[in-house]
Amino acid sequence: MGVSPARKIAFDVLRRVEAEGAYASDALHAELTARIKPADAALATELTMGVLRWRGLLDFLLERDSKKPIPRLDLAVALALRLGLYQLRFMERIPAHAAVHESVELVRRARKSSAAAFVNAILRRSAEKRQVPAAALIPLELPIAERLAVLYSHPLWLVQRWLARMGEAETVSLLEANNETPRLSCALNGETFREEVFKELSNAGLRIEPGRLLARAFSVSGGSPSHTDAFRNGRISIQDEASQAVPLLLGVAAGERVLDVCAAPGGKTATLARSAGEGGFVLAADVYAHRLHAAKKQFARLQLKNIALVAADAEKPLPFGGNFDRVLVDAPCSGTGTLARHPEIRWRLSPSQLETFPALQTTILRNASAQAAPGARILYSTCSMESEENEQVVASVVESAGPHEPLLRLADAKEARAALAPFLAPGVDAAIFFDEMGAFRTLPHRDRTDGFFAALLVKMK
Repeated sequence: MGVSPARKIAFDVLRRVEAEGAYASDALHAELTARIKPADAALATELTMGVLRWRGLLDFLLERDSKKPIPRLDLAVALALRLGLYQLRFMERIPAHAAVHESVELVRRARKSSAAAFVNAILRRSAEKRQVPAAALIPLELPIAERLAVLYSHPLWLVQRWLARMGEAETVSLLEANNETPRLSCALNGETFREEVFKELSNAGLRIEPGRLLARAFSVSGGSPSHTDAFRNGRISIQDEASQAVPLLLGVAAGERVLDVCAAPGGKTATLARSAGEGGFVLAADVYAHRLHAAKKQFARLQLKNIALVAADAEKPLPFGGNFDRVLVDAPCSGTGTLARHPEIRWRLSPSQLETFPALQTTILRNASAQAAPGARILYSTCSMESEENEQVVASVVESAGPHEPLLRLADAKEARAALAPFLAPGVDAAIFFDEMGAFRTLPHRDRTDGFFAALLVKMK
C-alpha cells in the first residue's frame, strides 16, 4: 500500500514551507485544485496546518523518544516523523498502524529508505504513549514560560514577551486561540444578492454561519468557496473579519481620492474602491509587481474599475502629488496577530525582526502621510500584537513631526467608531474594539479573528 494523496500533498507542502520559505496557505491553494477530492483536501489541510501549529510540541516529544535533535535530521525524515506523531496525538480517528506505516512510506518515497526503520521505531514507541496527555510528559520543574512554550508550541521568546505584558491567564488564552483552526471567513460584496448567494453556497455543500463582527461577513465550512460561481463572479471574497473591518475605519465617502500604499493582495483596496464609488478613485501601490499582478486579477473578478495600480516603494518619497482625501497604510509587520492562520510565522520570526520592523513602518507612514491633503485622514494598520509596531510607531510619527514633515494628530476616537458602527453585526458594540487612545484592536482570543491594530490620524497641514 502506497501513500494516500492527502499525506503526499501535506508532506510536499511542508517541505516547500521549510526548504523554500513558502507560505502554507499559498502552497496548499496551488495543490488543492478542483480535481482533488474534498475529503483529501480537508485531510491535507489539517495535516499541514496541524504539524505547523504543533511543531514545537511534536519536536519535544520526538526528541524525548529518539534522543536526537530533530533539526539535525534530514528534512524528509523530520517531516515524516512530525506527520506521523501529529496523527497519533491529534487525530484519534486514524489508526496508529496507518499513521506509522504511511510515515515510513513517505520516507521511502523521499528516497531515504535507510531511515525507514528509525522512523518506524520512533513512531511505534510514540504510539504506545498515544493516550498519555502531553502535559504529563513535560518536566514539572520547567519554568512557566518554558513549560507553556512547549505545551502550546510557541517560541520561548514570544511566550516570555506575552507573559511580561499580559500575565499568565491571558497569555494562555492567546496561545490556545493561536492553536485553533480559524474560521474561513468571507465577505458579501453587496446586499441585494444575499439570499441567492447563501442558497448557492448551501447547494454546493457548504455550511454557512453568520459573522461575529460584521453584518456582511459570514464563515463557511465543508468545502472551498473559491470553487463556486459566487466567488468567481465577485459576489463574495475570502477575508478574515478583522481584515474586512480595517478599511471601513477610514470612512471613505463617494467621490473621494484614496491612496493605498501597501495594497497587495488587494482585499482592503477593494473595500476602499467600493466606498469611493464610480466617481472616486483609488491608487493601489505596492513594492512587489508580481503581487500587484495578483491583485489586478482580483479587481477584475470583483468588477472594480476605479483602481489604478502602480509599483512603488513606500520606503522612498512617493511621486503621487500629495492630494489624497484618504490614505491607508497597511504596513508590513511581524504578523503575530495571524499565528492561527499562518502558523509557520511563529517559527520564522525572531526578536531582532521586532527591532527592525518599526523603522520600516515609521518610514512608510511618513512617506504616505506626505501624499495626503490637509485635513485628510490616514489609517495606519498592522496584523501585529506588538506595541513596538503599533502604538510606538504612531506615537513616534505624531510626536516627532519636524518643520518639513506633515503635522499629524490622532483623530477623535468617535470618528473611527462612527465609521465602523453601520457595518457591525446586530448586537455588536463598536466600543469594545477601541482602546483609551482611540486605536482599533481585535484580539484572537477575544474576537476569534486575526489580531489587528489600526489608528486613524488627521493631517493638519
